[in-house]
Amino acid sequence: MDTQLRPHAGLNQQWRQPQKVMKLARLGSAHQCRLSFMRTLLRQLKKERWQFKRSHWTIDQQGVGQAVYQAIGPVRTYSLVVFAHDLPDEMRSDRVIAQAWDATFTLFDGVPTVSDLARLEKNVPLQEAGRISSSEISLSRANRSVRLFSYVVDCLAGGHQPERSELENVGYLMRTTAVYGAGKFGAADRDLIWQREELSGPFRAEMLSVWLTRAFTVDLAEHMARVRGGSQAVLLNTELRRCLGVGNSTGLGMAPFLVNHPTLINNWIIAREEALARVRNICEVRSEKTARFKHFLDRATLNAEKWHSTHPLQAARILQLRSDLEKLKQYIDNFDFNIDKPLDSLYRWSEQYLSLEGQEQLAMLLMEPYPELVDGLTDCMIADETKLPMINGRMSVGEMRELLRLHYDWALTTDYTRDENRSRFWYVSEEKLEPRLGERFDEPGSELEQPLCIGWHVWRLYQALGTRSDSETLAAFLMQHPEFRHVARRAQQIESHPYMEIRDNLIASDMLPIDMLRLKLSFFGATRFDPRSDRWVRINMFQYAPFPDELLTMPDDDWAYPPLTTLA
Repeated sequence: MDTQLRPHAGLNQQWRQPQKVMKLARLGSAHQCRLSFMRTLLRQLKKERWQFKRSHWTIDQQGVGQAVYQAIGPVRTYSLVVFAHDLPDEMRSDRVIAQAWDATFTLFDGVPTVSDLARLEKNVPLQEAGRISSSEISLSRANRSVRLFSYVVDCLAGGHQPERSELENVGYLMRTTAVYGAGKFGAADRDLIWQREELSGPFRAEMLSVWLTRAFTVDLAEHMARVRGGSQAVLLNTELRRCLGVGNSTGLGMAPFLVNHPTLINNWIIAREEALARVRNICEVRSEKTARFKHFLDRATLNAEKWHSTHPLQAARILQLRSDLEKLKQYIDNFDFNIDKPLDSLYRWSEQYLSLEGQEQLAMLLMEPYPELVDGLTDCMIADETKLPMINGRMSVGEMRELLRLHYDWALTTDYTRDENRSRFWYVSEEKLEPRLGERFDEPGSELEQPLCIGWHVWRLYQALGTRSDSETLAAFLMQHPEFRHVARRAQQIESHPYMEIRDNLIASDMLPIDMLRLKLSFFGATRFDPRSDRWVRINMFQYAPFPDELLTMPDDDWAYPPLTTLA
């Protein structure tokens, strides 16, 4: 662990303030960075020289069958077990209520035997309707991007390469609609695997599953091209392969995680803010670091040019980002990197002249030239969530009131008696056990509301405390009002976990759930955010990353932005 960081020591004054960082508008402008989980996974696999092989392939001429991809590490082996299906077009859906998919997957702990494959074949294709065991670490499924998949197969079968622009515009041959882990549907619980070094980081197993899935999507396309084209069929060019990631459709199911794991989210944000603070605090920037920053700025500009969305809000943000990056490049042309703390000066300029999209993009780009300052913070992004903290019942009512005024002013200044400030409610659907968002005054079910509206709970607690004596103990108050135990316990953590709360009203009529989704997805390492409504978004994962067969030979962690060179 990076010994210079103390995740639980409270707020470092060099970090950006929580009241700025944890607002939904800024969270909804988050970008991937060196600490994102896809990048930390591939860095570790390369450092430890993992080996990979496709050990099993029985896919037939219709594209139906099984495959197994092994990731072989210094201590353990993990296997992605794949079941490919012949799915009629009318059954293909990104919705979580779908019952069939083009391919289904599980990440197996070890090397599956013949009997393991037979058991998994009966359950994995059923997804939620099946059951897996603690030998399986994740469960997922994916659908083809039909137009691009067919186009690539047609090109390869005909003996020629597809157009790079076609590949980059879509960005993937398949997109996942769910990647389940952490004990869901019988899979291994997190506490069984989190102490393994290779899986200790957040969502490490899920990222490994998606990365191996990417290899399968290209293998399947090449296989179907050989079936169709015979001897004239060709393989996909190596550089063109890297233009393809894995798509993902993500909805509200991801949003409550940010509220339900306050310690973990705090540690993610602290690691990122510490990384940014370290870079901004550099007194003198060497010329090679300046050149590397400018190189990544050019690549981020290219990425923004290739990023498109049909959602009006995101389309406007992308246009603003492109404008911001051009403005930044023009400013840098005359910027003096020889001044004291030049990167801090550059970031401060961005807060005055760039949008939130541009500010957050710059903040992440500043980290790129400094792996020696940033990458070690990966070890600080985990949290032991097995025990709830004890409530300090000796705290006085007056002290609790002061704590709420100091850290929850954003909640206390919201008038929750107004309908628009409590117009929604979070609940769990009976059919799929997935989080949903209801309209409080138009739909039934608010009696099943989940306690995700932290601001409202804090506001109600503060109102209830208003009638009590300052000297009364919190324990005495909670004996009479046990309904506030959960929020009192939570509030007592915030001084040592300053970034644990999203500092906005999560049940307001104008709240955008996609802002919550984007924060988490940026930590995954996702790119090309394309909302399809205010409640679900499509993304790309591992685009431009090395494939398993080239991980050890490609440059270290140099793939997160598109390359500036193009195919000859």
